Amino acid sequence: MSAGLEAKQGTQRLQEEAVTGETGLAADDYSEQWARVRGRLRSDVGEAAFKSWLKPLTLVSLKDGVVRMSVPSRFMRDWVNSNYADRLRGLWMEEFAQVRHVEIVVQPPARPEAPEKAPRPASESEETSSGANGAGSDSAVAESAAGSANAGAQSSETTLHSSTDDEAERCRDISAPLDPRFTFDNFVVGKPNELAYAAAQRVAEADGVPFNPLFLYGGVGLGKTHLMHAIAWHIRTRAPSKRVIYLSAEKFMYQFVRALRTKDTMAFKEQFRSVDVLMIDDVQFIGGREATQEEFFHTFNTLVDNNRQLIISADKSPSDLEGVEERMRSRLGWGLVADIHPTTYELRLGILQSKAEQLNAPIPPKVLEFLAHKISSNVRELEGALNRIAAHATLVGRPVTLETTQELLQDLLRASDRRVTIEEIQKRVAEHYNVRVSDMSSARRARAVARPRQVAMYLAKQMTARSLPEIGRKFGGRDHTTVMHAVRKVEELKATDNGFAEDVDMLRRMLEG
Repeated sequence: MSAGLEAKQGTQRLQEEAVTGETGLAADDYSEQWARVRGRLRSDVGEAAFKSWLKPLTLVSLKDGVVRMSVPSRFMRDWVNSNYADRLRGLWMEEFAQVRHVEIVVQPPARPEAPEKAPRPASESEETSSGANGAGSDSAVAESAAGSANAGAQSSETTLHSSTDDEAERCRDISAPLDPRFTFDNFVVGKPNELAYAAAQRVAEADGVPFNPLFLYGGVGLGKTHLMHAIAWHIRTRAPSKRVIYLSAEKFMYQFVRALRTKDTMAFKEQFRSVDVLMIDDVQFIGGREATQEEFFHTFNTLVDNNRQLIISADKSPSDLEGVEERMRSRLGWGLVADIHPTTYELRLGILQSKAEQLNAPIPPKVLEFLAHKISSNVRELEGALNRIAAHATLVGRPVTLETTQELLQDLLRASDRRVTIEEIQKRVAEHYNVRVSDMSSARRARAVARPRQVAMYLAKQMTARSLPEIGRKFGGRDHTTVMHAVRKVEELKATDNGFAEDVDMLRRMLEG
């Protein structure tokens, strides 16, 4: 037999022995094969996917037909198993035909350990004692082993609790700060919000996941954020080790963009997809943000698949969210959708009475009734009005009356009296300029249509609390910069054209009336 053939057969036999476990070769002995597997993986999946998911893979062992590889986190293990396990097994089988399975295990990066002390040599008397009494020696060894096992178990349990607590603390660092006033005890319940309140309490008190997601929606200042904070406070008090993250959608988007900029999306994914409870407030703000929606979509699916709780709020129901993909709207409606309706007079009065007690302010019942009647838009304005009255009474020392209340709140009361919607503005402007209401949202750029559209945008900015992107969406999905341009153009024309200025002022007075 030639020397070359012997060498080839020897190498093949060595590989077969390694795979079947008949030798004690370490993982380092397969560095060449592992390098080839990595190279083909990189070529197959592309540089970006390789860096994000496969670069951290480390070869641990190859034994009994099983290739064992490690990754630094559970999330990465699950992802590699779901997406790359078959390809990895195929590549290893090309290197070693006897490979039957690839196992991915979690092995966090090793921490530097303190140097061990040198063992103390046994004294002559100890050696004599051990040797003289065999039974005693076995007993001592057994006790020592039992003690080590117990110590190891206690150490493991302590480490586990410490690790869990550390993760919960990191989640608190990522979360937006919670308002200590926003608890369940301070939430006034009435017919418009009773379903949302009951659902929020159920989620906060449940050990499992009663419905996923819990989707709260309603207008500005009706209590969505209050309930979100209340849920977070209750969970953190009841189960401090739970990993809870509460963020606005805007902050979630900011964190994602920063991860993209620093090329650290892996840490971002691990952060948000390994929590117990994820709470996103005002999710409507990711409308039109395609990359953020894509990331949120995958985060949503991962958490639901792992039975982790999602709580989301918005100003509209899932089906009415503008600029949000259909697949995302569908998933947001999977669980329980709870509407918070506009407040009734009775609920507003109850809120005012509760807040007055908390402020310890002597507000006459007639004043509270007056405020409950006049300020019906949202609870924030209601509370702001009450705070202003209470501060004035404390600082100036004058008694609170209906007359002083009207003087103090004349700007707020006037704003409440003239509250209009964008739809009303569009309709009135269209009638005035003799164009169709549908022209306000159309793509037509003729001056006869474009100018009334700009006037309507200007009035919407001046007379509603809507943001520029929201106004743009009401006008056929236009960008916020288009709204800004319309506002500037109308202001310029008002300054140079008296007739145009009179038209705009007249429209404003008509809408206010």
